[in-house]
Amino acid sequence: MDTAPESRAVELKIDGEMRIYDIDDPKLPKWIDDESLASGNFPYDKKMDEDEYESDLEKLQIELVKVQFWQQKTGQRVMALLEGRDAAGKGGSIHATLSYMNPRSARVVALTKPTETEAGQWYFQRYVPHFPSRGEFVLFDRSWYNRAGVEPVMGFCTPEQYEDFLKQAPRFEKLVEQDDIHFFKFWLDIGRKMQLERFHDRRHDPLKMWKLSSMDIAALDKWDDYTEKRDRMLKETHTDHAPWTVIKANDKRRARLNLIRHILLSLDYEGKDEGKIGKLDKRIIGSGPDFLDKG
Repeated sequence: MDTAPESRAVELKIDGEMRIYDIDDPKLPKWIDDESLASGNFPYDKKMDEDEYESDLEKLQIELVKVQFWQQKTGQRVMALLEGRDAAGKGGSIHATLSYMNPRSARVVALTKPTETEAGQWYFQRYVPHFPSRGEFVLFDRSWYNRAGVEPVMGFCTPEQYEDFLKQAPRFEKLVEQDDIHFFKFWLDIGRKMQLERFHDRRHDPLKMWKLSSMDIAALDKWDDYTEKRDRMLKETHTDHAPWTVIKANDKRRARLNLIRHILLSLDYEGKDEGKIGKLDKRIIGSGPDFLDKG
């Protein structure tokens, strides 16, 4: 006899209210649909117009091609880490950045879980071989900062390993900066209701189902744990030589544009056109300390 699939409905406390969220229900709850964009204190009540976004993105992508020519000419190396909660938009931001760059010298690093051999190494060791060589532009889709969030929350590292990481990361990143790598660290921040909406979208879109993992489901009731780890990470690993840049990413279009603008405005490359790059939107982008100060 066939049996109905087990429901994955969970009870979550959100904004002081207990809510039922069933990711398998094809209908998105109204309390999510109506409030997702504004969640997490997002400052806009509408997403950016698509035509305006496409126009701005094309200008930025032309500038990124200039960056590659400059890198090939001078040997400059660029590396950025993209971190954030599940469904924060890291993959889409990386795609928007790399779409028109030459893949021979611009690449993404998205490592799977450590092998048995890697698990026995110095924690940072498996990341170093993926660092940029002369003239390369490298984006990390998650990085060594797994040990500042996912691993301690989900019990994949010991408390001692977590504490050691927070002490070692700034020292490790000082070596990166001293080797003259242009180094960026981005935290893409989303509201809780926006995360639930994106999880729901992944669950019910055949083209996105692969993005929804068992880890995402297991983390549904661990929002506060992740928030605590995020805040401590931003506080203890934001340094002058390796600062955190936080982007409010409920609107993926605004987030992508500001991430790329920040990189471009920080590089002194040949042919740079600041008029085409535009200005950063300070309502959604800022430093790690500023983000923590504003709550």
